[in-house]
Amino acid sequence: MTSSTTSPAPALIAPHGGSLVDLMVPAADREAVKASAGRRIECSHRNACDVELLVVGGFSPLRGFMHQEDYDAVVAGHRTSSGLLFGLPIVFDSDDETIAVGDRLLLTYQGQELAVLTVESRWEPDKAKEAQGCYGTTSIEHPAVRMISGERGRFYLGGSLQGLELPQRVFPCKTPAEVRATLPAGQSVVAFQCRNPIHRAHYELFTRALHADNVSEGGVVLVHPTCGPTQEDDISGEVRFATYERLAEEVANPRIRWAYLPYAMHMAGPREALQHMIIRKNYGCTHFIIGRDMAGCKSSLTGDDFYGPYDAQDFAREHAGELGMETVPSLNLVYTEEEGYVTADHAKARGLHVRKLSGTQFRQMLRGGEEIPEWFAFRSVVEVLRAAA
Repeated sequence: MTSSTTSPAPALIAPHGGSLVDLMVPAADREAVKASAGRRIECSHRNACDVELLVVGGFSPLRGFMHQEDYDAVVAGHRTSSGLLFGLPIVFDSDDETIAVGDRLLLTYQGQELAVLTVESRWEPDKAKEAQGCYGTTSIEHPAVRMISGERGRFYLGGSLQGLELPQRVFPCKTPAEVRATLPAGQSVVAFQCRNPIHRAHYELFTRALHADNVSEGGVVLVHPTCGPTQEDDISGEVRFATYERLAEEVANPRIRWAYLPYAMHMAGPREALQHMIIRKNYGCTHFIIGRDMAGCKSSLTGDDFYGPYDAQDFAREHAGELGMETVPSLNLVYTEEEGYVTADHAKARGLHVRKLSGTQFRQMLRGGEEIPEWFAFRSVVEVLRAAA
């Protein structure tokens, strides 16, 4: 009888660009690196998110903020100057006219010393061109156009980073390496991105994604909410984090991994969908759930959508093969009195009675202390939201 050996399971998906970047300076060298900086610059909340993701490899293969040639290329065609896919430019902004190429800046944030940036390029961007290229509009009714025109500084800086410490947050953000260590090798890892508390429909959506035809039998879902700055009327990252922690404890589902992403949303529709896929690839995900109108936004003046409902899905699907990832379309689920959550098409075909509760109604019921139906929201999530109100 001949002996047989079992082949090792395939490794996790390779990071974008081939290797996972880690820009953290060894502890023994940090004081010397810090002392080499000529001046201190305070980071905005968005800057701090970008610094963290650069240092831990969330933006692999970038090793610092983009130079102008990469910035220009990404704005013009969602690729770096070398041709590598990238959804949105990663730049450091400042209004300081005295910063020059060659300067070494100690980047600080709320009393912490995050990193040293060696300034290798400095330019004054054409923000209207950036807005049109990245967001498809120059209207300040778009939140990201308003951000780059009203919040970001006059100058952009590109250059390499040396990490010193990560921002201290209420919500601990695992690094890509730490998340990868929790994932099953050789299995599908489905990423679910959100920026709001998770309700029953969301849970049904990402758990059913595990049964999609292109997902392996032993696959898992990584629930990976963004907890950085987002739209002005969104629930704060700290409160959202508390809802996720309580929900993870309540459902105790072994096929779900939970982690938090220190990313500042741009609400850039198709471009943001691509950016999120690249980031999640670096965290070890092979699949990405693309929702209807993902990362979309509306004009606060007219109420019109800036993107079509399937623009993000189509754009992500178009580039998934090049990234080595697969997309999982978001099911349009509704709650019915007869069968619980089913697809809208199924409910229509069977003539089922659909129950609906809008976000506005939900918030009114929360404020009024009314009972929230359990088919809509988890009790644990409601308790956290009521306590924070």
